[in-house]
Amino acid sequence: MTGVVDLQKARREASIRRGFRNWRSRFHEDFDGTTRAQDLSDDTLVFLARASEEAAFYLYDLIMNVLHMGSGFEIRELSPADRMAVMDRYLFILDRVRFDVMRRLGWLDRYPGEDLPLVDYVTEYSRMAPGLQARVPDLSPNHPDYGTFCRVSPFEKESVVRKLIPKALEVFSA
Repeated sequence: MTGVVDLQKARREASIRRGFRNWRSRFHEDFDGTTRAQDLSDDTLVFLARASEEAAFYLYDLIMNVLHMGSGFEIRELSPADRMAVMDRYLFILDRVRFDVMRRLGWLDRYPGEDLPLVDYVTEYSRMAPGLQARVPDLSPNHPDYGTFCRVSPFEKESVVRKLIPKALEVFSA
């Protein structure tokens, strides 16, 4: 007698493999359902963080395959509601990727959701995103803008952090 197959788990694993299929060929790394932003190589991380059209494709492809919506090439063929669902997840993941760039530079001590797998950002988006988006990453006390960060309102703290993203990408890419 053979073992029992958990069909839901098998489907999830297949969609994750499809989601990362193009990533493996492009980045030459191993990715799976446990891969977090902090597990990505520096080269992969900065490529995705730059948010070029090509980089967006890889995130769309991951999201759409995991959600069984097709390939990232088909983003424009989705209904407006489905396209918005993909874009919401894309922007959420892009934030985590960019925050990880800043964490690696020592500019952030931590950021909300840093220990969660990329796939969970997709599958658990509706449940986890509101709470994670409501929390501002912790700017490191060693960063020159830390004093400003501490003096501004909670709403403005996010703005202080986001304004650092272009410089972080420039420094990290150097």
